[in-house]
Amino acid sequence: MAELATIARPYAEALFRATDATEAPSLVVPLQQLAQVASEPRLREFADNPKVSTEQVSDLILGVLPAAPPAALQNLLRVVLENGRLGAFGEIAAQYQALVDARAGVSQATVYSAFEISEAQLAQITAALARRFGRTLDTRVVIDPELIGGVRVVVGDEVLDASVRARLEQMRTALAA
Repeated sequence: MAELATIARPYAEALFRATDATEAPSLVVPLQQLAQVASEPRLREFADNPKVSTEQVSDLILGVLPAAPPAALQNLLRVVLENGRLGAFGEIAAQYQALVDARAGVSQATVYSAFEISEAQLAQITAALARRFGRTLDTRVVIDPELIGGVRVVVGDEVLDASVRARLEQMRTALAA
């Protein structure tokens, strides 16, 4: 995985440097759409076929998208295809998102919960996490029934685990010692 991150970094940074502060956030969604299409196994198989040209793959990808992406993303797609790095598109999108977020002073937070969280609850959790981590957070929720109850929060490389499962694990470890 580190190798994929190393491959993707120059592409994400080049795209980021080629855009200004107002344009950069508008490329996130189309870039994620490109990454989603590029992750399709049959498309990757088609792209790896030596009889298929870069233009054919590019045309296919652009034809599947709901709207034509900006010229900067079309150029990125062409360069990625020419270098045989279609498999890195997901990581390119993730690293580009991180660069845009860093410029805006925002961090991505993933809240894992055993149950659905209402908008009001999410707003309370986000406010508490913003105070705890000292930064603005863009929060998304993932349902994970294995947690039993509580939440597990991941912000960058920091993890805050307040789940029932984690507490039970701590109790098991303490009793076994």
